[in-house]
Amino acid sequence: MYNIPTSSSRRVVIIGGGFGGLAAAKALRESGLQVVMIDSNNCHQFQPLLYQVATSGLEPTAIAFPLRSILRGRKDFHFRMAYVTGVDVERCVVMTETGELEYDYLVVAAGADTNYFGMSNIEAASMPLKSIDEALALRNRIYRSLESAQKCECVEEQERLLNFVIVGGGATGVELAGALAELRNRVLPRDFPDLDFSRMKVWLLNASDRLLEAFSEKSSEKCLTDLRAMGVDVLVEAKVSDYADGAVIYNDGQRIESANLIWASGIIANKFEGLDNTARGRRIVIDEYCRVGERVFAIGDIAINNESPLPQVAQVAIQQGRNVGRNVINMERGRALEKFVYKNKGSMATIGRNRAVAEIGRLRVSGFAAWVLWLFVHLLFILGFRNKLLVMWDWAWSYVTHDQPLRSIIEAKKRR
Repeated sequence: MYNIPTSSSRRVVIIGGGFGGLAAAKALRESGLQVVMIDSNNCHQFQPLLYQVATSGLEPTAIAFPLRSILRGRKDFHFRMAYVTGVDVERCVVMTETGELEYDYLVVAAGADTNYFGMSNIEAASMPLKSIDEALALRNRIYRSLESAQKCECVEEQERLLNFVIVGGGATGVELAGALAELRNRVLPRDFPDLDFSRMKVWLLNASDRLLEAFSEKSSEKCLTDLRAMGVDVLVEAKVSDYADGAVIYNDGQRIESANLIWASGIIANKFEGLDNTARGRRIVIDEYCRVGERVFAIGDIAINNESPLPQVAQVAIQQGRNVGRNVINMERGRALEKFVYKNKGSMATIGRNRAVAEIGRLRVSGFAAWVLWLFVHLLFILGFRNKLLVMWDWAWSYVTHDQPLRSIIEAKKRR
C-alpha cells in the first residue's frame, strides 16, 4: 500500500506536516531510517500569518510550501497525501481512508482544530481561521458582506453586514482585529466611496479580563490601548454563549447584531481512533520524552505532559520535533534518551502598522521596535526563498502605498 519502496531500514511514520512534523523530519535527515510523512494537505501552511491572507495582506501561496519540495533529494524520505483515521498500536499500523501503513516508530504531530465548546449554533454560523482554505473563505465573506452592504437599502440589515465580531483575545484575535481596523481606516473607503465606514464596526470579545493572557499585564494593556486607538470596540469579560436570529449573544443576553462572526477562541486536538485523546482539549498525554508508548511519540498541539503543561504554540512543536528526532536516533543506537526541556524564546503579537508587543526574557518591547522585530522573526521562519520574497514584497507594497492589493473574491465553482 502507498507504493513506498522496500527498505532494509526501519520506518518512521510522521503524521502531520506542520511545525512539529517538519522539525522531526529534519532531525532525522542523517538517521539512516526510512521516513514517511502523511498529511491531508500536500503543503506546509504557515499558520501565524493566516489572518493576513484573510485580510488581503498576503497571497495564499506566500505562506504555503509544498511538502514534497521540502523533502526533495533526501534519501529514503517519502510523502503521501492521505487522511489518517486511526492508529493500531498493537499491530504498529497507521490506518487511513485508503489503506494501512506499518511503522517501527510513530510521531503524531497532527495538530488541532477550532474548538466551539459544544455550541452548535456558533459552529454553524461562525468563520474559523485554522487553514488557508478557511482564510480564503473569510476573505470572501468580508468582501461579500461589503458588496451586499453597498446594495442594501435597509439600515438595520446594512448595520448587520458592516458589523464584524471576533471572539477570542489571543494573538489570532488581536492581530485579525487590528488588520480589519486598518482595512476599514485606510483601504476600503477608496473602494466603496458610497459607504459610510464610520458605521463599520470591528468588535473583539474576550471571556477573560484582559487580552493576550500569555503576555505580561503591561503588554496586554498596551495592546488594548492600541486597538481602541485604531477604532476597535474591545469588550473584556464578555463570554459568548450563542448566535441566534442574526446576533451574537454574550453575558446572559446582551446582543450584537452581526452577519460576520469570526471564531478565534480556543482549539481542540485532532482525534484518532486507537490513541487516548482524553486529556484536556482532547490531547494525548505524553511523558518527559514526548512518548505515548514504547515507540510512539506525540508532539505539538495534540500532546500534553500533565506534569509540565506547555502552551500550544509553534515553538513548542518545533523543539519537541527536534527532541523526538534525536531520541528516535538514540533508540536505534542504544543510547539514553534526552528529556524534553522547553526553552521559551519569547512571545510577540502585531496589532497594526508600526504597532506590536514583544517579550523576550525580561525584555519588554512595544511600538515600532516590536513591530520590526515581529516582521523579522516571522520572515525568518517562512519556508522557501521565493516565499520570503513574496511576503517581503507584499509587506513593502502595503506599507508604502497604504493599500492591500489582494481584495478579489475568488471561489472554486463546481463543474456542471
